Amino acid sequence: MSIVGAYRIALFFTGPKHAGENIAEVLKQRARELPAPIQMCDALSRNSPKTGIQTLLANCLAHGRRQVVEVAENFPEECRHILEKLGHVYHNDALAREQELSAEERLRFHQEHSGPVMSELREWMKAQLAEHRVEPNSGLGKAISYLLNHWAKLTLFLSQPGAPLDNNIVERALKKAILNRRNALFYKTLNGAHTGDLFMSLIHTCELNGINPFDYLTELLRHSAELLAHPSEWMPWN
Repeated sequence: MSIVGAYRIALFFTGPKHAGENIAEVLKQRARELPAPIQMCDALSRNSPKTGIQTLLANCLAHGRRQVVEVAENFPEECRHILEKLGHVYHNDALAREQELSAEERLRFHQEHSGPVMSELREWMKAQLAEHRVEPNSGLGKAISYLLNHWAKLTLFLSQPGAPLDNNIVERALKKAILNRRNALFYKTLNGAHTGDLFMSLIHTCELNGINPFDYLTELLRHSAELLAHPSEWMPWN
């Protein structure tokens, strides 16, 4: 999933490669003079490219939050404290969207309103482990350790304009692949998978930009010669 200004592009890949290998192939085609893009993913090492491609790596705050939710029944008070702090951050992000803040304005807004909340939460979590209030090997201890170990990447939104809080938009897009796999009863060949990925990429890109996928694909077929001559003019938003 790529977000550039008001435009959103979804790319689906089916095959034996890890996510980091797929994104490396895409970024090799990116203009080298452009600044490093922000890459949002969970903390698995295989999600980041390993071939010298530079990205600004952000980790998914919702993924860290989910680990806390999963142990909330056993540690209700501690988990409530963490979730309320993260709730403030998400509330601030919603306010930034409502106010249609620019990337720079959103960054300053988060630094002012979310920065102190996250700093307080970080110190509180450190104290839980340092003062042995929480067993490190317990469910809550592991959840806190995950947040602390990946803190810089989880809080990139406090230092980098445009950095998202989480990877939820991509996780929702993955449901498209599961639905298509069920409808197609899997792919028979890698070429068939490539064709399926192509159509899923076009269809979901249309949906992300408020375009009717059926109408768009119909126009592509009607104007195949013009599409071949000037493909950039036939992006969904055009």
